Amino acid sequence: QVQLVESGGGLVQAGDSLRLSCAASLRPFSNYAMGWFRQAPGKEREFVAAIGWSGGTDYADSVKGRFTISRDNAENTVYLQMSSLKTEDTAVYYCAAEGSGMLPVFYYAMDYWGKGTLVTVSS
Repeated sequence: QVQLVESGGGLVQAGDSLRLSCAASLRPFSNYAMGWFRQAPGKEREFVAAIGWSGGTDYADSVKGRFTISRDNAENTVYLQMSSLKTEDTAVYYCAAEGSGMLPVFYYAMDYWGKGTLVTVSS
């Protein structure tokens, strides 16, 4: 059974940094494109960032220059480094995997999802 387990969420202040992790039981992990999505209260789930099998990356305009996605294939883990956090970044952040390994990714085409981790940014 494939599992994606997010961690690292929490309560921070605006301007702070936070790093999310997603440990995946995928085999081989390196073949998958990995993405981060988020869903704020009362809003639809939205794309945040993705990294392809080759290491190429993609970001939503709202997080470009502030967030960085990376992966460690030896540890089967993908990270989301978030800096200069804003109150509008408050959401549940989900990790997801897509089997083609290619970018871009779309939420409706992801093969596996984690349960999410809550990030709350206070003013």
